[in-house]
Amino acid sequence: MTVLTKQQFVKNKKKYLSLIKKGRACIYPTDTIYGIGCDATNSKAVKHVYSLKKRKKKPLSVIAPSKKWILENCCVDAKAKKWMQKLPGKYTLIVRLKNRRAVSPFVHCGDYTLGVRIPKHWFSAVVKEYGKPIVTTSVNISGKASMTSLKDLHKTIKKQVAFIVYEGVKRAHPSIIVDCCAGKIKKRN
Repeated sequence: MTVLTKQQFVKNKKKYLSLIKKGRACIYPTDTIYGIGCDATNSKAVKHVYSLKKRKKKPLSVIAPSKKWILENCCVDAKAKKWMQKLPGKYTLIVRLKNRRAVSPFVHCGDYTLGVRIPKHWFSAVVKEYGKPIVTTSVNISGKASMTSLKDLHKTIKKQVAFIVYEGVKRAHPSIIVDCCAGKIKKRN
């Protein structure tokens, strides 16, 4: 496991993207909190993220490569399109999958809904360049406090990720979840 600054990551981006492509998990910053993720199309990698978090079967969200990717792979009605205008931003939109092969079935756990984000953060450009969605979930053991700095990163998670892109202490809250599948838009935290 390697701890990197933004500059170190960008300088060797191809190397680190190849680790993600090979199925490795990583920790990265967003506009809200730190996320732990992997290639969302790689079932083995997704199962590894569940294992790291000691998380029971519960759907995960992704950072989408672009709004175009969301429109091509998800069912987006007029109300959801209005919410998409807030992206990039601190929102996760829950939408139905149109393309069931867009992500591993372990991401949506068989209910074919997907939380999609595009953070207002430089890391979104990395995901766009990668061209596939990256799992995004808080860095923590399920039910415990989320990572705000390296000092509170659980040691078993730290030992089993390929790299960490670190920007210092983060004090923000997780993204606002907007459920676009409930027939009407409902916000939930």
